[in-house]
Amino acid sequence: MKPRALEHQRGGDGGGGGERSEWKEKKKRRWRNEKRLGGKGGSLSLEAFANAKSNPSGYNPSIIKKQREFYRNAKFVKKYKKTLTQQGQPSDHKTIPDLEVPFSANSPEFVISSVVIEDGSSENVRKLSKKKKKQTLPSLEEEYKKKRAEQEKAKMEKELIIRAEEEARAKAESKRKDLRKKMFKKTRSGQPVMKYRIQHLLEGLVQKPNCNS
Repeated sequence: MKPRALEHQRGGDGGGGGERSEWKEKKKRRWRNEKRLGGKGGSLSLEAFANAKSNPSGYNPSIIKKQREFYRNAKFVKKYKKTLTQQGQPSDHKTIPDLEVPFSANSPEFVISSVVIEDGSSENVRKLSKKKKKQTLPSLEEEYKKKRAEQEKAKMEKELIIRAEEEARAKAESKRKDLRKKMFKKTRSGQPVMKYRIQHLLEGLVQKPNCNS
């Protein structure tokens, strides 16, 4: 009976010792945190605040943005090299892809098809671009003149149609006003003048057969 009782007592002491050590560890961590924050109060001490401001946190949005751009460009370069290897071209070639540059008075070439760093090839490219400029400029000028003439012709036709409609509208309006004035004319005794009314009726009868025919 004695050995079992001793073992049970030792086991109970071991469990209590574990809880005690865990409580001591929590207390120690709490004491360290309070010391780091400058005491038991809720606010930081002046020394802790100065240390916190002086130590950099490592967060910088501009650096993060530059890193993202660098990784994105590296991804594009990797993809470009992969496509070149798939096409059977070496990835470390010294040519720049085709560039289309608009024509200006200062630049001697109209379109630069490709720029090569090797000697001699760049001159040939510029000669080809000048020849292309000579061939394309007259055709572009003719096409522009043709489109301009078509636009001017369409504009003049539209103006003529609008002017004819305005003249017809003004003529109809003046005729309507004249007829209204005649219809409202009266004699000295206050009776309406039948002459204009009869004339209007006769004109209507003359116009009806013409419309039917």
